[in-house]
Amino acid sequence: MNWRSKDNITERAINALVIASSNTHKVSELRLLLPEEIKLHDQSEFNLPSPKETGLTFLENALLKARFTSQATGMPALADDSGLAVDCLNGAPGIHSARYAGDQASDLDNCQQLLERMRGETDRRAHFHCSIVLVRHWQDPDPIIAQGRWHGEIISEMKGAQGFGYDPLFLPMQLSQTAAQLTAHRKAELSHRGRALKVLKAHLTHG
Repeated sequence: MNWRSKDNITERAINALVIASSNTHKVSELRLLLPEEIKLHDQSEFNLPSPKETGLTFLENALLKARFTSQATGMPALADDSGLAVDCLNGAPGIHSARYAGDQASDLDNCQQLLERMRGETDRRAHFHCSIVLVRHWQDPDPIIAQGRWHGEIISEMKGAQGFGYDPLFLPMQLSQTAAQLTAHRKAELSHRGRALKVLKAHLTHG
């Protein structure tokens, strides 16, 4: 079984691809969600550095990473750029989610920074955003683009030990558990990344 990209000119099977990420948590989530028949590699197998994320949006950064990885490996590449957007902070931390408290910040540092910035705020609404890009080759003029959002709110203290990033502070809508209290499979079903991948799969068919 192969994924086949729907293309007006030709239909080419995608048997293998490279996940353009050095984030082990993100790679693990993507492996849970992508079809088992696709042979998946991650950029660490090629000793690739991560390119500078110079885009102004999640989508721009995902496309930049996908093209960079595809050019370096000569393979189709899938890149994800995602982060947290908080309403009362005008969408921050946004594309700077991974380094909100500084370039070398840990997940705990970023969570503490977020709590400090939201001190006294009553509007706690937020959402996770994910942009996924799949390029068949690095100059692909028509990349497959999929995006997803996961809405919820930011609580005032960290809860849960699963997940990563801001998961311990994010309470999804209509749930009583934070993202960090969900199992990996349950989070994959509900999350922004899971939603984006469902959109991606709608562009692809099994051969």
